[in-house]
Amino acid sequence: GYVGLITGVVLADIGHEVICCDNDKEKIKILKSGRCPIYENGVEELMKKNKMRLHYTTDCENAYSTSDIIFIAVGTPEREDGSANLDYVYSVCNQIAYSIQKNCIVVVKSTVPVGTNDEI
Repeated sequence: GYVGLITGVVLADIGHEVICCDNDKEKIKILKSGRCPIYENGVEELMKKNKMRLHYTTDCENAYSTSDIIFIAVGTPEREDGSANLDYVYSVCNQIAYSIQKNCIVVVKSTVPVGTNDEI
C-alpha cells in the first residue's frame, strides 16, 4: 500500500535491504516491472535507483521468516459504527507469529486506536 511502499523505498534509499510484501499479485507485478502503482513525486526514480535493495513478493510468510524488522502498514478502514476495522492488522500479526524463525522487531505503522499495540 501507499504507506508501506513509501516507507520501504525510503529505507532502501538510506541503505537497507527491503522486502515489500502484498497479497495483491497485480500490484507486485507492477512493482517488479519497475513502475510505481501510486503517484508520489520522485518515488519511481528512487525505486529505480535502489532496485538492488528493493524486493517485491506475495510470499509474506517467507519474507517474515528472514526479517530483522517488520513494518505492518495495512489498511484500517472504518466500520459502520465508526470504529477502526483491525482485521487486517490482526491477520498480519498472526501470519508473523507463525512465520518468524528468529527474534525480530515488529512496528505497527497502520493507524490504530490507543491500546491496540498493547493488545497485539
